[in-house]
Amino acid sequence: MSVLRLRGRSVAIEPWRPLVMGIVNANPDSFSDARRLSTLDEQVAHALALVAQGADVIDVGGESGVTYTAATDAAVEAGRVVPLVERLVAEGVTVSVDTWKPVVARAAAGAGAAIVNDVSGLRDPVLADVAAETGAGLVVMHTRAAPKAVGFPDYGGDVVGDVVAFLQERLALARARGVAAEQLIVDPGPDFAKSPAQSVEVLRALERLHELGRPILLAPSRKYFVGAITGREPADRLAGTLAALGDGVARGAAIVRVHDVAAAVDYLRVRRVMAGLEPMPDFDEGDERLKWIRADGL
Repeated sequence: MSVLRLRGRSVAIEPWRPLVMGIVNANPDSFSDARRLSTLDEQVAHALALVAQGADVIDVGGESGVTYTAATDAAVEAGRVVPLVERLVAEGVTVSVDTWKPVVARAAAGAGAAIVNDVSGLRDPVLADVAAETGAGLVVMHTRAAPKAVGFPDYGGDVVGDVVAFLQERLALARARGVAAEQLIVDPGPDFAKSPAQSVEVLRALERLHELGRPILLAPSRKYFVGAITGREPADRLAGTLAALGDGVARGAAIVRVHDVAAAVDYLRVRRVMAGLEPMPDFDEGDERLKWIRADGL
């Protein structure tokens, strides 16, 4: 069992019961959104719907990671995410902020965000300072490329070894800057500075990350490597996402970051029941909807 400490609150994670992190993008250029959430009210409503579907955490982002648009000014990004964080925290939601900018992370933490999800691999160590000062959880992700930059480094034939070594060094940096071990989460960074084949190679070896001693965040949702395998566009990658999710949870992922929360929650619940990890739930045997579609459509 893994234990996370998020702003003084301890969260236990059991095997095969990963925390589900739902994604809410407050930016206009996400590669994977089928529908843009252009107003704050729309973003809040979508986030609360994901919570109702079973999300444990909502990951709020104000800038897309795509490399075909420029980096967003930190003030603009903060203006997108801080009001959303405030609204969700007021509703009792555990919020993560997806950013690599310390100014944005600090503003979001000030609004109540419980996790800083850094997709830069602590390129700016001040992000660790924000976590140390606020007690927020800190996601440390593997990437050898600068944010918003295309980069496919030469890993010398051992991309898995590079992921492990990089995360080990970055965790040590975070600890040296005052972040408690229980605040730290690791992310292998599929699609970040990796080809689809390299992403698959890393995810096949996810067990290697257990030697780091921290919970693993798995973020396969609608990713490029899923598209490379299936030939499908982002909006049509649910089945591939669930396949990657199931494999990753079997290898010990403790947090899963997904767009399709209801499908992920259902998938994980059925897997647990089929594996005998939890009993068959009580259900209404008189509920005809569970048996077939009625001819009258009701």
